[in-house]
Amino acid sequence: MIKLHGFALSNYYNKVKFVMLEYGIAFEEVTAKLPLSEAQLAQSPTAKVPFIETEHGFLCESEVIVEYLAACYPEKHIFSADPWKAAKERELIAVIETHLELAVRELYAEAFFGGTVSADVKASVEKRLNRYIASFKRLAKFAPYVGGEQFGIVDIVAFASLPLVAMATKAIYGRDFLSEEGIDWKRYMKVIEERPAAARVSADRKASIVAGI
Repeated sequence: MIKLHGFALSNYYNKVKFVMLEYGIAFEEVTAKLPLSEAQLAQSPTAKVPFIETEHGFLCESEVIVEYLAACYPEKHIFSADPWKAAKERELIAVIETHLELAVRELYAEAFFGGTVSADVKASVEKRLNRYIASFKRLAKFAPYVGGEQFGIVDIVAFASLPLVAMATKAIYGRDFLSEEGIDWKRYMKVIEERPAAARVSADRKASIVAGI
């Protein structure tokens, strides 16, 4: 059985967990907190969570893990069977994770952890977010799912990352950049949380906050 290492406050951990729950892939959760120990660094060389333990060894980076699961379980159709649709799913994932979440991550120290972020970083992030939120709007459909009428892997990624974009921008700039651009992410989250796997991920995350884990 695959072992999923990480913790429930990590959006990328929750992304992989959501995938495994949604598509019925058996796994065991193993708590791994940051910073990782020397032994864990041998398992996750990037010093990040999540990472998984398989019969072949350890694997890190959430999108690599998802691609691995998709290859191991082709019958699950984690990505669309149609090559074009699958490519469009990956396009949206790249925009969400690389151009939105990775940019706003530079704000987390001040937004969520009591640190400070320089004015230059804030200005740079704001400029990039303005550009790529517009890109996301051109690609996303929200009908009701990000890619259209069918739930898919993009929704798992959006579920994990969009709230962080909204909350971090609200905390730093006093404005929720997503809502400001007409993206009703709160309504969308309610749609996704109707799925048992999403509800489980959300409940475990809330329980972790309460427990201080």
